[in-house]
Amino acid sequence: MARLRWKIVGAWLALFVLVGGLALGLGGTFSTDIEIPGTQGQEGIDALANRFPEMGGTSGQVVFVAEDGTPIEEHQDEIDALMGDIGDVEHVSVAPSPFDELSPGTRSEDDSAVIAQFQMDFPTGTYPAESVEEITALVEASNSAELEAHLGGQVLQSAEIPFGAGEIIGVIVALIILTIVFRSLLPALIPIVTAIVGVGVSMLALVALSAGIDIPSVTTALGAMLGLAVGIDYALFILSRHRDQLAHGDDVHESIGKSLATSGSAVIFAGMTVIVALVGLFITGIPFLTVMGVAAAATVALSVVVALTMLPAIMGILGERLRPRRTRRLMVEHDGILPEPDPQLAPRRSLGRTWVRLVTKVPALTILVVIVGVGALAIPIKDLELALPDLGTEPQGTAARDTYDLVAEEFGPGYNGPLLVTADIINTTDPLGVVEELESDVAALDHVKEIQMATPNRGADMAVVVVIPEGGPTDQSTKDLVGALRDSADGWERDLAISDVTVTGATAVGIDVTDKLSDALLPFALFVVGLSLLLLAMVFRSVWVPLKASVGYLFSVAAAFGVTAMVFEYGWFNEPLFVDVNGPVVSFMPIMVMGVLFGLAMDYEVFLVSRMREEFVHTRDARGAIERGFTANAPVVTAAALIMVSVFAGFVTSGWFMLQPIAVALAVGVLVDAFVVRMTFVPAVLALLGRHAWWLPGWLSRALPTVDVEGEGLAGVLEHRRWTEEQGVHALRLEETVAPLVGADGTIGPLTGAIRPGTLLVVRAPDDAARETFLALSAGRITPSSGILAVHDRLAPDDLAAIQGRTHWIGAGAQVADRLAEIDGHALSRTVVVIERIEDLAHAAVHADDTLVERLDALLEKGATLIVGSRAATPVDAERHLHGRLRDPRRLLALSVQRSTAPTLEGAFA
Repeated sequence: MARLRWKIVGAWLALFVLVGGLALGLGGTFSTDIEIPGTQGQEGIDALANRFPEMGGTSGQVVFVAEDGTPIEEHQDEIDALMGDIGDVEHVSVAPSPFDELSPGTRSEDDSAVIAQFQMDFPTGTYPAESVEEITALVEASNSAELEAHLGGQVLQSAEIPFGAGEIIGVIVALIILTIVFRSLLPALIPIVTAIVGVGVSMLALVALSAGIDIPSVTTALGAMLGLAVGIDYALFILSRHRDQLAHGDDVHESIGKSLATSGSAVIFAGMTVIVALVGLFITGIPFLTVMGVAAAATVALSVVVALTMLPAIMGILGERLRPRRTRRLMVEHDGILPEPDPQLAPRRSLGRTWVRLVTKVPALTILVVIVGVGALAIPIKDLELALPDLGTEPQGTAARDTYDLVAEEFGPGYNGPLLVTADIINTTDPLGVVEELESDVAALDHVKEIQMATPNRGADMAVVVVIPEGGPTDQSTKDLVGALRDSADGWERDLAISDVTVTGATAVGIDVTDKLSDALLPFALFVVGLSLLLLAMVFRSVWVPLKASVGYLFSVAAAFGVTAMVFEYGWFNEPLFVDVNGPVVSFMPIMVMGVLFGLAMDYEVFLVSRMREEFVHTRDARGAIERGFTANAPVVTAAALIMVSVFAGFVTSGWFMLQPIAVALAVGVLVDAFVVRMTFVPAVLALLGRHAWWLPGWLSRALPTVDVEGEGLAGVLEHRRWTEEQGVHALRLEETVAPLVGADGTIGPLTGAIRPGTLLVVRAPDDAARETFLALSAGRITPSSGILAVHDRLAPDDLAAIQGRTHWIGAGAQVADRLAEIDGHALSRTVVVIERIEDLAHAAVHADDTLVERLDALLEKGATLIVGSRAATPVDAERHLHGRLRDPRRLLALSVQRSTAPTLEGAFA
């Protein structure tokens, strides 16, 4: 990547321009309509659009208020004139006068105000901007000192995304944090630039796609928020590793490669967890949520790709300028070589080390404090209510919100959320009489304020009853009324000889959507928690670490939901957070937050705990591993979390109720997850468990695939390369290698030693399990549980397939001469031949092929390595025979192995 740096940067800029051109040319628009096919409310809306189009399209209302104290009828001429002008606007299907006898408008109790309705020929959720602008201008022009007109209704549900100063401030705060972390402005700018490029391309792509796909307007804001947060964080992880390596004197290009293989691997894993969780929203069976999840997942995926391509290119372009100044100065003073640090120099005091020692001093107390604290934050969850936002959640001062409040004040909150009861009356011979009876039955139900209208359609095959509830669209009484109407449907169908009674309208659809989302929450939670257990078990090879991580994730979710309830239900901190309304939060907030927070929580878990596991594997010191691992990676996780919080907090100030609860929940969730769960709860639990934290049953270890998320494989490759440069090329290298016995309990090892190509190694062991285990290790047939196993330049466990591909296994009783003859003479210097029994080799040399030893000599001369098993502890006749007939007897070496019998594992070369 670094060597193609200018081409890669140019390609990204070209892609940005291309996608921008597509977005501009296609001119897509976003939808404000949220629907779920298959729900009764949506089926009713669809039926109205087909059979009663006058009531099935986008609706609007004009509220007229007499300001001079006269009855509203005194202004009929002005009102009729305005409604006539609105009716002439393109796409307006009907705009009757509120004084029309057939469709009278709703008047206030003091007769000083009236609501006039109009319908457009566009489906619900679609708003022709030019027509709405023309209607707005007509309404504003009609205002006078005597009569005020206020435009409201669905036509004012804008699809525009309110980006403002808050988002910019969030990015600036992120830049300040990055500058503090890197102690330089230049590297701090890089993550901001790459994140903006990734978000820009993904947002422009969404605009282009919206020309052919219905994409909810909130999708862009959610994608931008996530893209900025993860884009900056992912770049931070890779760039901080690169800077650390440059500070230790690494070459620029080698450091870029190592950064991608280590932190880049962690970024891929972190991104994949977020992507899987977001795409997993499809299990809810809710189309708009699936679209939102896929769009957000695509934005995260693009952020990962940018971090793995454009970021290395920029690092290559800047080269030595990213190396810390002090390191550059020292290297210049010492001819390009960084001198070794003074061993007498005292290590710098670390706040991270102090903190981790504090929280692990009495781990049970720390765990208790965390549980009590998170539990306190989670208590308000009991009062968290969900609903789809309506015009009452628009920012104060907007026309939509002012009209909404005016209607609630002058007429009652129910007029902002009328319900539509529809019925198929095709089988009745008295449609008007049936409609009257249905109207009477509906009016008798509790929580019904009035029946605004009851009428059949033009074909007299469908009836519609417009019901005004006593409460507002999100009130519990309105939800109860919807339930009562639907419960009564079967009785009305039977008694009135009608069919297909449905309760619909925007309010009913919103209730259906909320109920469906609430029902999907538990299956999605089980999916996310199950996925976290599986992924972390693969990464950490442990049972307790995934369990602890999943519990911590649930802690973060609980705290996020609790604080969200405090803000939006109790009204706490509303002023500083620019929250204009209290009440139910957007119904897809919980499921969306759970998906996003899952990926971020796993990111912090992997970044912190993987280093602790690495330290434990090397030292077997459980408590020391926690401290060293935490101290090494906590600063970067701290910076990443603070950046996430600042970006999310910036979107809180947008004032957009659709996004505010999600932004608050994510900001709080990240804050709690990073600092309370991962940096406090996790070290305490690991300290309490000690060595048991890293326990994994053998059967489960064998069943789970190995996942390298921190580039341990690359570290092993680089270490083996340095070892080879110092020791020379070897066919087999074992370093503190321990492996489980084949077909028996116990282990073999630790084994340390190496053999060069062209060696015939006899493995002596009366213990069949120990001997077979060593031979299987050499052939790549089993994975060592610890230590180093290298066959030529291939390392286990990452390259087991390659090791097996280079190894020829000749089992007990096989025709050795024939099998050796089948070996291809190509690349013999990288070939390993494993013969299970030395007796088979000797028998073939004496009885089957008297030239076999000469052929063995030829194989050894060309660099092939032979490993032969012997069931004796001392040399047998077959071994002596081979030793005596080989052209160079020094090629034959012997190794005695035995199973580990002591707590300190044993093994030896002889």
